[in-house]
Amino acid sequence: MDLVAYVAKAPQRGETVTGREFRTIPGGKGAGQAVAAAHAGSDVSMIGAVGADAFGSQLRTTPELPQALGFARAGGTPMGVDTDHLRTTEGPSGTAHIVVDDEGGNAIVVVPGADATVDHLAPGADALLLQPEIPPAAVLTGAEAARRHDVRTILTPSPVQSLPPELLASIALLDQVPEVVVTLGAAGSPYAARGAEPLTVPAPRITAVDSTGAGGILAVAPAEGRPMRASLAWASTTTSPSVQRAGASSSMPYRSEIDAQAASNTRHTS
Repeated sequence: MDLVAYVAKAPQRGETVTGREFRTIPGGKGAGQAVAAAHAGSDVSMIGAVGADAFGSQLRTTPELPQALGFARAGGTPMGVDTDHLRTTEGPSGTAHIVVDDEGGNAIVVVPGADATVDHLAPGADALLLQPEIPPAAVLTGAEAARRHDVRTILTPSPVQSLPPELLASIALLDQVPEVVVTLGAAGSPYAARGAEPLTVPAPRITAVDSTGAGGILAVAPAEGRPMRASLAWASTTTSPSVQRAGASSSMPYRSEIDAQAASNTRHTS
């Protein structure tokens, strides 16, 4: 669950500032990626855990994560996130404590809670999105299973943390990372790949309200099967609807918005 305080300027160490608004918003990096992929039109299953608390109940019933694929896209086809693999465990749900300033920038403290208990996988996928809000052992298990079954894997290494020795020891896996992207918000996204010149895809010039969760859209593009360079250009422009409204999962654009933004960008550059 995202606990979000909106302020004019984020506090410095030892400083107290007054916020203008507080929101409790269903979130989490995995949930953001899942909702972004579902809104873009993919069939999505989410693997994770929530606590046996009020936040856990709220997360299970939020419209962005329906147990049955319960909200419709154009044409009436069901679309949503299958949560059959979302478990409930004893203890608190994971929380992200977020401060968002007037420029749309944020600072985040993640308390894993139930996320730290994830230890299971879902079979049968075309792509696997991973991020270390779940235990590194689960990330490694998922990545190795995906490699065995030739499933494309996209890892968002945030929150940043030291990797355990058993993960570092998996040199065969780490040496086979073919492409790396760094997301720098308004500064764009540097990209590097073996045998290719590095490049930076610029971010669009917009007035951001809340950049939380924007990286989820970047992870979705290659999961749909696009080449990475095309994914970067697509994601860089289609994040615009997301960062111009508050929230993470709740701000993810639908396919109709994505296509409209892409068409607008094409007109302006042609």
